[in-house]
Amino acid sequence: MALGVAMGVLGCGGQTPPGSGGSDQGDEGIGSVDAGNDSGESSSASNSVSASGSASASGGSGNGSGGDASDDDGADDVTVFDVGFVDPPPDCTQPGQGTASNDFSIIWIANSPDGTVSKIDTKTAIEIARYRTGPGSADPSRTSVNLAGDVAVTNRRGSVTKIAAEVEDCIDANVDGVITTSQGPDDVLDWGADECVLWHHDSGFDSAVAGSHGGPRATAWAPGETDPVTCEYVNADLWFAFRNQPDDSATIRRIHGDDGTLVGEIVIEDWPCNWGHGPYGGAMDADGDFWALGTLGSLFKIDGDDMTVERYDNPVSHVMYGIALASDGTPWIAGWSGKLWSFDVATSTWVDRGDTAGGPSRLRGLAIDADGSAWIAGNNPCALVRYDTTAGMLLDGSIELPGCVTPVGVSIDVDGMVWVVDKDGDRAFKVNPIDDSVITVEGLIDPYTYSDMTGAGLGLVVNPPG
Repeated sequence: MALGVAMGVLGCGGQTPPGSGGSDQGDEGIGSVDAGNDSGESSSASNSVSASGSASASGGSGNGSGGDASDDDGADDVTVFDVGFVDPPPDCTQPGQGTASNDFSIIWIANSPDGTVSKIDTKTAIEIARYRTGPGSADPSRTSVNLAGDVAVTNRRGSVTKIAAEVEDCIDANVDGVITTSQGPDDVLDWGADECVLWHHDSGFDSAVAGSHGGPRATAWAPGETDPVTCEYVNADLWFAFRNQPDDSATIRRIHGDDGTLVGEIVIEDWPCNWGHGPYGGAMDADGDFWALGTLGSLFKIDGDDMTVERYDNPVSHVMYGIALASDGTPWIAGWSGKLWSFDVATSTWVDRGDTAGGPSRLRGLAIDADGSAWIAGNNPCALVRYDTTAGMLLDGSIELPGCVTPVGVSIDVDGMVWVVDKDGDRAFKVNPIDDSVITVEGLIDPYTYSDMTGAGLGLVVNPPG
């Protein structure tokens, strides 16, 4: 049942947080538009493309061992993303496909200690750009993609940065007729110099108190509004959350997607923190309601209209980790202790879906595809887990990821391929759901990314398969 947000105080302690490190954030560099900051000086013309042109995947070096993937049909004049609609659709009221049919798509993976995010073409498995996500050691973790394809990167040191996916949406800040932007993984511009970094929002979170343990994590875009002429989604806000350390409370914040300015926020008192974290994972439903997960097993729903909060505590003591919504809006949660859960929204009931039947004993990030399969990153041992959310049955408790070390996050691309981020392996895996074959993308730096890295998660609930 839904509970009031003011519950008994639970202390912030418990297990040692995994992958929660990160150096102190410096104050050098300035964001694009946040808090009245000026944009930085542009770099040399070698980092530039025509302001009226489009970024080319050929600018990136071949970090993907499968760079010539058989499903690469080459570049197209139109860039369409993994967000569940055909651009432009013939009828805005038609049901979606839970994915999009196109020739180009992107996954955004954070390189946490490097303070950068990698932009990877999922068709070719090649990294085509890399961006700084904030000043100093920003410590990026979650990435969330909106229905226009742009990404918000949440930094655990206390900020959020928006980056344009297409060069025509970048800003020619110095009005020189070209867009100065990264052309590959080895071409990372100074903070404030890349003109595809649109804005930077400083949350005011104080990492000096206890590091980044309570810093911003749970992040999700709202669907926005449908333009009746173009059928494109516009005016989408971004939601993210953090703990008000050292206090046992958490802030849920909503900001304008266009400029990063504040829309509103609410404080959840008596936050059930574990490992010192605030809301750990987040997802958005089709109504624009934000679902946030506390690692001690509490699920929160924040109403997209009035920001009222409903709280649902799992009666079983169980550490929760990853969260994703199925096409019907049902939350699915992966447990640190090895179990998968779903939450029945109609009855406000937690449903135990069991473990991996001899596979990984620790579950982390997860994503759900258009066919209803939940794909879950597993540790101890490392593997990928597949569960049929429609039939309610485990399909495979241990899919091999060759050479994996510590898989953490999962996302689905436009072709239904499953992407798994391997934190300690400095790589990402692209898994074919038909035969479990794997393509590996190397060259990442301690990538620690959960969340909707492609936008397919949001597309699945907003444009469910018809």
